[in-house]
Amino acid sequence: MLKKRIIICLDVKDGRTTKGVKFKNNIDIGDPVEMAAEYYRQGVDELVFYDIMASACGRGPILDLISRVASQVFIPFCVGGGIGSIEDIRSTILAGAEKVSLNSQAVKNPELIREGARIFGNQCIVLAMDAARDSAMPSGYRVYLNGGRVATDLDAREWAEKAVELGAGEIVLNSIDADGTRNGYEVNLTKMISEAVSVPVIASGGGGKPGHLTEVLTKGKADAALIASMVHSGDYTVRGIKEELDKEGIPVRL
Repeated sequence: MLKKRIIICLDVKDGRTTKGVKFKNNIDIGDPVEMAAEYYRQGVDELVFYDIMASACGRGPILDLISRVASQVFIPFCVGGGIGSIEDIRSTILAGAEKVSLNSQAVKNPELIREGARIFGNQCIVLAMDAARDSAMPSGYRVYLNGGRVATDLDAREWAEKAVELGAGEIVLNSIDADGTRNGYEVNLTKMISEAVSVPVIASGGGGKPGHLTEVLTKGKADAALIASMVHSGDYTVRGIKEELDKEGIPVRL
């Protein structure tokens, strides 16, 4: 049986790790290089690094910082934020990332997914999607850009299906409604997208205790769970979370 992955997200703003709730009221919580090294020691399966201001500010990825984080971890490392061209993808991978996460830039230019997958392989191209509940949309969820600040006309399920058709090899699905709340993942949204696409879906937004991960990895059919606040706060360690999941019969890498 395929093991379920635990992925830690480092949201980065002005070179520092930051954390907010529903993309607002962000506070500085530390040095991303030091935090990456610590989570690697704890046994995290993958690391995701998001430059949350890059697209909004119209700039590319911070390659120096990406390179310093990559030097500390020897696990899959995914980078997102401001990646708007094939050259950005290439330079991010050369800086040490195994995968790139395309969000706002992919909506603006869907061909970036197709070209990126053609040149670097589907496994390198991750679609990151920020979605919020909206009864006006066919699936009940609308896609947002620029860190949840800009609404689009895209339906979450339709966009996920299109992105996979274009070549995305994985989807990081973030619920804006649950983001940073630590009240549990948006299980219905995760299950809907997981059933709609043929690639791995990573649940993001709302993880607060191991039981939330158990729920989204089983009922939500997610292939992996992305966490941030519950470990950044020091309330849980990666090892502790994995041991709890193991007790529940969920296959994890211990």
